[in-house]
Amino acid sequence: MSTTRTVRSELADGREILFFSLAGNTARPVPDVRPLPARADTAPSEIRRDRQTGDWVAIAAVRQERTYKPPADQCPLCPSPNGDRSEVPAAEYDVVVFENRFPSLSGAGDDAPAPIDDAVSAPGVGRCEVICFSSEHTTSFAELGHAHARLVMDAWRERTAALFALTGVEQVFCFENRGAEIGVTLPHPHGQIYGYPYLTPRTVSMLRQAREFAQMYGRNLFADILCGEIDDGRRILVSDEHVTAFVPFAARWPVEVHIYPNRHVHNLSELTDAELDALTSVYLDVLGRFDRLYPTPLPYISALHQYRTEGIQAHGYFHIELMSIRRSETKLKYLAASESAMDAFVTDVTPEQAADRLRSAAS
Repeated sequence: MSTTRTVRSELADGREILFFSLAGNTARPVPDVRPLPARADTAPSEIRRDRQTGDWVAIAAVRQERTYKPPADQCPLCPSPNGDRSEVPAAEYDVVVFENRFPSLSGAGDDAPAPIDDAVSAPGVGRCEVICFSSEHTTSFAELGHAHARLVMDAWRERTAALFALTGVEQVFCFENRGAEIGVTLPHPHGQIYGYPYLTPRTVSMLRQAREFAQMYGRNLFADILCGEIDDGRRILVSDEHVTAFVPFAARWPVEVHIYPNRHVHNLSELTDAELDALTSVYLDVLGRFDRLYPTPLPYISALHQYRTEGIQAHGYFHIELMSIRRSETKLKYLAASESAMDAFVTDVTPEQAADRLRSAAS
């Protein structure tokens, strides 16, 4: 059962900040008194179309100025009781979401310009938010209790619906980058939420495959993949009434797990409370297995694939993909020429071996 309580406030430059609290807790934001420069009236970034592939590329020079590996006492994601030291003007919080000060995309809303289908460049309209999973600087998502992790899921669900409702947003992407090896510059446990003005290349590729599959067989591709994994069984990690986690048949990464609800839904907004409770439990289970694989915590990316319910996106199926570049205790999987130049992945670990190791890492 959801226990979300939300308080809205504003940061010094007018950006929105939302506090999500557990039952019994109440967020008490204080004024943000930092002397921040006013936000630009137009999107500071640009999107340009790569005419070789048709893909959009975001050019966001403003991100060169973002905070880079500050000392712990200067973390911009820790609470700021006096409203003068960080992005979170409050003495404490459970979960908080705010507009990114250094966004890749911005300006989505009623005044957003209409997209131009045949354009080669356009303003970088969209929305970029930061979500802090906890006020504790040294914790991780895997260490959150179930109720707290469920609160994060509730925040993701609320922000997904809010961003989908914005003019100028076509796709909503919630994600977490964890670990310096991934490129994280702020170790405080957090993720991001992007509202893209276009469908991302991987999403387009998957949806085209799903549309062709539906036209040929009259079934949903993702549901078919899930049924196939359950029937095979060799790569299943966890499966209950509502949710299944498995290592995919053609995994690209040394450690890769996909988590599917057993019922076809398009995004978090369509999950029932019981399904979201189960998703939270399985998600924590998988993250715990990740951190038990090696003596040090596993660097990973967590990607929530979400879709609208109309057009080609109706062929989508909400699921979470988790992946890590660590291929052994001391070795990383680098994206070299084949992967980076040709998008042709070569993996050193068989999916079946990875599944065996993750099953042995159960608590």
